[in-house]
Amino acid sequence: MALVAASVVAGARIVGAADDSVGVWAAARDLAAGDEVEASDLVARRVSFDDPGDLDRYLLAAEPLPDDLHLVRGLGGGELVPAAALGSAADAGTVSVSLSFPAEEVPTGVQPGSVVDLWVVDERRGGGSKASPVLTDVVVVDAPSARDTLGAVGGGRQLVLGVPADEDDALAAVLAAASSGAVRVVGRG
Repeated sequence: MALVAASVVAGARIVGAADDSVGVWAAARDLAAGDEVEASDLVARRVSFDDPGDLDRYLLAAEPLPDDLHLVRGLGGGELVPAAALGSAADAGTVSVSLSFPAEEVPTGVQPGSVVDLWVVDERRGGGSKASPVLTDVVVVDAPSARDTLGAVGGGRQLVLGVPADEDDALAAVLAAASSGAVRVVGRG
């Protein structure tokens, strides 16, 4: 019996020592681009990386958070916080805009933190049309489902997008095209 107990204890120590997981930060809830990030917005998660180099892309939970952290892109609750999503307040220079689309025109995987392109379809005389990207690499700040949007009419889908503040002309073109239903959302990965 003592031999079995000793084997169990030795096995537990060996397995415990083999744990190569490390603590990194994850979003405690959905966070929007431009939000200031504080410790209360984050939770530590233990993860293992197949490639040790991947750890360099995240902030270690064991290290203190830098001051003046802002998100340069949105994060979904539970999502690991990549270092590339963090910057200063100046780096996070976005404006939020809410647009509605027919539900079938929004890719099903689009959620907070997704990156999308906005294309405008230009209907031409003679029945042809031309589409071109107007805003690229736009972060989805919020993407409530139809059931979460009180009073949603016609099965539409609202997207709140974080548009770079210096994209005034492109934003104006998207807003003008959105009123006629000529904007298409293209998901990126």
